[in-house]
Order: sequence, then structure tokens, then C-alpha cells
Amino acid sequence: MPKYRLLTIEELKEFEKEFVDFLVVNGIEPEKWIELKENDQDSVDKIIELFSDVILESVLRKVEFIQLKSKKYVHAIQCLSDKMVSIALEDSAKDSEKSGDESKREDSLSIYKSEKKYIESREKEIFDLIQKGYVISDGDLFKKLQLASLG
Repeated sequence: MPKYRLLTIEELKEFEKEFVDFLVVNGIEPEKWIELKENDQDSVDKIIELFSDVILESVLRKVEFIQLKSKKYVHAIQCLSDKMVSIALEDSAKDSEKSGDESKREDSLSIYKSEKKYIESREKEIFDLIQKGYVISDGDLFKKLQLASLG
């Protein structure tokens, strides 16, 4: 069972060169790979699981920011080596209030900040959030919310 998830066929195609290198490093020459695909699907599945974990782990190690947006809520997270720093902006106004007075609109906005140390591995916790709908980001939203929280 993979640590994260299996790469899709499209993702595997994108990483074809890396997969060939992975096979060679693990002592599986092209002829052996063809033989495995024809005769030993369990081994093929295990190799693809291992490769998927290697690629996803590599991607997750590079993640610095993730975010989630909805109509009433924006959540940005900075993923540091030992903890996550979280900033959320929530709009508690009812839809009917949104079209009215700007001062009422500002009163409906709340910024929340928190920090959380990783319980599992850093990469696993990031992966779990991505599975829940968070997306990898460049950190721009996090930085803007950070500035807004200071004012």
C-alpha cells in the first residue's frame, strides 16, 4: 500500500524518464521490466507504489505554502520544517449585508492566526490537507493575510 497515493497514468507518463532511472537504480533493466509486466503484476504494482511515493515525497518536501478558498473563508498555511503557521480570513456577513455599508462589511471580517507542530511527518500532513482540497501556492495570499493581520 502506498504511503501517499499511486500516480495516475498521466503523471507516470510525465515522469517517464525518472521512472526509467528509478528502475535502473533498483537493478531492473528494460528486459526484466518487460518480463515483470508480462508475468508478475504484483511486483509491477509494488514498484509503481514505491516510485509514486518517491515522487510525491520529493514534491511535498518542496512545498512551502498551501491554501484553501471558499466564498466565506480563505485559509493560507506556511509549511515550515517543524510546524505549520496558519492564517484564515472569515467573512461572517450575510449575503444581504454584503451589498450595504462598507463599515458593516469590515466588521464581518475576522482574521485568525495559529501555529501547529506536526504530529505525523511534515509531508504526510501536507498531503492530507491537499487531499482535503488545499492547493500548493506561491505564498502570496499568506503574505497578504499576514500583513492584513498586523494592521
